[in-house]
Amino acid sequence: MMQPEQAVLAGVEETGISPAPESSPGKSGAPAVILQGLHKSFGNQIVLDGIDLTVKSGETLAMLGRSGTGKSVLLKLIIGLQQPDSGSICINEQEIVGLPIDAMNQLRKKMGFLFQHAALYDSLTVEQNIAFPLKRHTKMTENEQTTRVKELLAGVGMEAELKKMPSDLSGGMQKRVGLARALALEPGILLLDEPTAGLDPITSGEIDELILKLQEEHDMASIVVTHDLHSAKTIADRLALLHEGRVVIEGTFSELENSTDQFVSEFLKRDS
Repeated sequence: MMQPEQAVLAGVEETGISPAPESSPGKSGAPAVILQGLHKSFGNQIVLDGIDLTVKSGETLAMLGRSGTGKSVLLKLIIGLQQPDSGSICINEQEIVGLPIDAMNQLRKKMGFLFQHAALYDSLTVEQNIAFPLKRHTKMTENEQTTRVKELLAGVGMEAELKKMPSDLSGGMQKRVGLARALALEPGILLLDEPTAGLDPITSGEIDELILKLQEEHDMASIVVTHDLHSAKTIADRLALLHEGRVVIEGTFSELENSTDQFVSEFLKRDS
């Protein structure tokens, strides 16, 4: 069963508005996501302690860090499932902190989200899972939806599986379907939570190749939360390492490798 927050992002929540999908932001490399001074605590536990990050259109940023360092919380803040205690989150130059729910729901249509466990609807076929956001949020005809679903599944190498149920798919296949659904409304921003978690090395490599292919085709701003250092090195333009609520270092993989910071060195050694 889906959790409530998963249902919201998959399009279950009624907004009373069903426009056609809006086009993605320009591919000029303009900032798509800007985070400034983000703080988030749960009780006495400080999770994020002043995060500053910018992700441009066409760029992939990998978020690294030990478990419990707030990487997934950061994604939830960006998608509006949680609110920061303080700080600013701008999506395509629009401040979303405190944004009314209807406006936030509209903005979410410009963002695709791949959950760690794909979060497919168990009772729907692959085809129906992909078509769900199209039915909910567009004015496409049935024929147009069918065509779009086939295009999306072909893009992730799953066109032959559209009549299967999620339970009939392997973990890697479910991730592919989840990616296809995340792209259904042509988002300009893609958020991926542990896209290779629980997969064998060969399947993880296939998912990495797919993410690179989709990035080239769609020129999205992508933020990837991952524990997989090899995957991050493969797919990311830049990496940001979180520790104790802060960004310890931000840069290319080579820049992380050449860092003299003790925590950075230990993290790369233990996760290599």
